[in-house]
Amino acid sequence: MLRKAKTIPLRRAVAASFFFATVSLSCLVLLGDVDSHRFLSSFHSSYSLSGFTRIFPSVYNDPVATSNEYPLEKILNEAAMKDRTVILTTLNEAWAAPNSVIDLFLESFRIGDRTSTFLDHLVIIALDQKAFARCQVIHTYCFSLVSEEADFHEEAYFMTPRYLMMMWKRIDFLRTVLEMGYNFVFTDADIMWFRDPFPLFHLDADFQIACDHFTGRFDDVQNRPNGGFNYVKSNNRSIEFYKFWYSSRETYPGYHDQDVLNFIKVHPFITDIGLKMRFLDTTNFGGLCEPSRDLNQVCTMHANCCLGMDSKLHDLRIMLQDWKHYLSLPTSLKRLSVVSWRVPQKCSIESLLHHNSTEKSVEE
Repeated sequence: MLRKAKTIPLRRAVAASFFFATVSLSCLVLLGDVDSHRFLSSFHSSYSLSGFTRIFPSVYNDPVATSNEYPLEKILNEAAMKDRTVILTTLNEAWAAPNSVIDLFLESFRIGDRTSTFLDHLVIIALDQKAFARCQVIHTYCFSLVSEEADFHEEAYFMTPRYLMMMWKRIDFLRTVLEMGYNFVFTDADIMWFRDPFPLFHLDADFQIACDHFTGRFDDVQNRPNGGFNYVKSNNRSIEFYKFWYSSRETYPGYHDQDVLNFIKVHPFITDIGLKMRFLDTTNFGGLCEPSRDLNQVCTMHANCCLGMDSKLHDLRIMLQDWKHYLSLPTSLKRLSVVSWRVPQKCSIESLLHHNSTEKSVEE
């Protein structure tokens, strides 16, 4: 009897505690209490609120969840490799939608040849709040670079004012990362990572960059660089170079960063500061402009020379399918290089030329 009497108050206490916890949690969801939000976030050390967001999807639109909780220095320090190298990409809402570019980008790391560990060193720089919120759901290291002067959430069509502003904002941000003492590999999110690129980087280079067209020589300034993929070491030379690159937008108004790089790559200033610039070959670092035909050697593939989201997504998905098919082959067939890319398709050079001619006639 005494045992039963003791049990009843205990049950009541447990029930009361459960009721109190339920009510508290409901209030937290409905009211979006900032202090309670921080309390819940203390249950994990990740920069992402992914688990919380999956349970309470309304957090996706919560302003608390779309502002930086940690300073850039802390995020870079956590994500950096032992030599203070980080992998960076930028993201806006148009590329952040489910089943869009960012998902294909992350998938390439997971199915690549020993590339999955690089996800631990990847920092996604979000250019708008919805991109930042999506990043927190799908990745660990996210930083919000939301601009007060421009809205980058929509697809930035090539050479529009929004596109140009976004490209130059990226250059200025990368200069900041260098000044903080971090080396970086910058990669556009429409670049698929299939192998470890680091063994193929030039050891003596301060700045090395992929190409739309590669002439065959790593030091040839006639190469056509593509700003979507580069590896930069943090030192005085690279910092001064990025400052010069960014300031050159005023010398060449109306041009994007890649065109301006083509103008300044032969400037005497580059020689004066002693910057060692190298161009990466398209055999290892290919793209739709000049595909890497040998899947035994490819490290990255870029959906460049492609206009329009639908075309880009179509060809990127085929690219991933081709890579999976290659991985399924026995070693003997891989060595024979019997498989190549089925792209470009919708991103064909012909469609690009047609678009350019149509755009020119409209302008005229």
